[in-house]
Amino acid sequence: MSDNDIRATVVPGKAKPRGRFPHVKRAGDFLFVSGTSSRRADNSIAGAQVDAMGTTAFDIREQTRAVIENIRDILASENAMLGDVVEITTFLVDMNDFGGYNEVYAEYFDESGPARTTVAVHQLPHPLLRIEIKAIAFAAESP
Repeated sequence: MSDNDIRATVVPGKAKPRGRFPHVKRAGDFLFVSGTSSRRADNSIAGAQVDAMGTTAFDIREQTRAVIENIRDILASENAMLGDVVEITTFLVDMNDFGGYNEVYAEYFDESGPARTTVAVHQLPHPLLRIEIKAIAFAAESP
């Protein structure tokens, strides 16, 4: 594999990474999508609401949907799609969210989809984030 077969991309129109790393790295026909959250380009967070009293309400279904759709958009920047994903690793702040996450996940993938691992973590890089997903896809580069 030559250096021409490897490239890293920060995708325009998506939330800027909160560090010096790309949204996606292509290595030949493999695409490695960095941990992705429900953060929008304007830094607001889908699935999290804070009221005037400071009380926070989370919607794991909305956050999960936004994360998967962010991954879909990142893959599209490399002419790939969710059907090209071969492995997913999901990080949940609270395993009590597993049911809602699993429900939304099933809207996008079934048993023929990617291999999957889900783990609980103490926290994610923002207190309103309840889920982060990283993905590996296999998609030939268009000539």
